[in-house]
Amino acid sequence: MKLNLDIGVPSPPGWIDEVLNDFGAFLQDHADCERKASATAMSLVAKYPNRLEIIPELIETAVEELDHFQQVYKIMQSRGIQLAHSIHEDLYIKALMKAQHDGLEERFLDRLLIASVVETRGAERFKIVADHMKDEELSKFYKMLWVSEAKHGHIYVKMALHYFPEEKVYKRLNWWVEKEASIISEIPLRAALH
Repeated sequence: MKLNLDIGVPSPPGWIDEVLNDFGAFLQDHADCERKASATAMSLVAKYPNRLEIIPELIETAVEELDHFQQVYKIMQSRGIQLAHSIHEDLYIKALMKAQHDGLEERFLDRLLIASVVETRGAERFKIVADHMKDEELSKFYKMLWVSEAKHGHIYVKMALHYFPEEKVYKRLNWWVEKEASIISEIPLRAALH
């Protein structure tokens, strides 16, 4: 049983150029994304405390994302880069959230599947960064993140399969992969994860 789908379209080639031209801004955004990913996992725990089967994995995911934030922050400190004073509006996440269903159960499924596609896109982009890094330590760091984000993409689908029929999960996941592909193709390129 496949626990995620591949991304619908690859990141535009110009994206990595933006990242490499302003790696400091990318690190600031990356740190923000790790904090938000941790908060997302914990918000699912808070909103769905009755979903006992997935709470341990959500907590584990939140802790792992927070650990990634700490690691990114250490890299920033070593380069004299401060955390951003405010978190920029993420047009990518905003567009995904806007497309959610309204019903209680449908929204729960959508939140899990949105998390999966976001993590899968993150994995794709971390691999691109790792492949383009001349600094060997940074390349190893982003390879590790690539593996971790791919795993998170799988985890969220596995969580959905606890509560919804396989056919429903994969039909909706296919829809999200297509939606995400159209969103990622339309947003402006910048030195940011999304």
